[in-house]
Amino acid sequence: MAVGLGDLLTEKTIKLNAQAADWRESVRLAGELLVAVNAVSPSYVEGMIRVVEELGPYMVVAPGIALAHARPEDGVQRMCMSLVRLVSPVEFGSRANDPVDLVFAFGAEDKQGHIQALQELAVFLQNEDAVTALRQCDSVQEAVQLIRDYSRKGEVDPTD
Repeated sequence: MAVGLGDLLTEKTIKLNAQAADWRESVRLAGELLVAVNAVSPSYVEGMIRVVEELGPYMVVAPGIALAHARPEDGVQRMCMSLVRLVSPVEFGSRANDPVDLVFAFGAEDKQGHIQALQELAVFLQNEDAVTALRQCDSVQEAVQLIRDYSRKGEVDPTD
């Protein structure tokens, strides 16, 4: 059975209204959520930071949105995803898409296992109404419900 967005982003892997001094801290916050659910090792979190330091801010995939990740061998224990919504956006160094207020982190055990979840995330992030609704959620439970509804229907109606 394929694992979708609604299976990965849960109350334990979403943090809203977080404070981060810089992009490194925002990535650590997202990574620590994955460590807390035993999905990655702490070395994976440092791997995500190293990727940005070595390759630049290519993981800032859309205005205000970063998708942090590292290599499976950096410490992925199972497929996972987290989301941190920042109170104050941070700069990653992306001229086109900074500053970032939504930091997703994901890990996959191999290069194929995460394709469905990333496809769902990509479609979700292309839906401006869904992203706006995510930025306005008052609680983690509301964010989880928004994502689950989206994952089930393949689309989000923020007026639901």
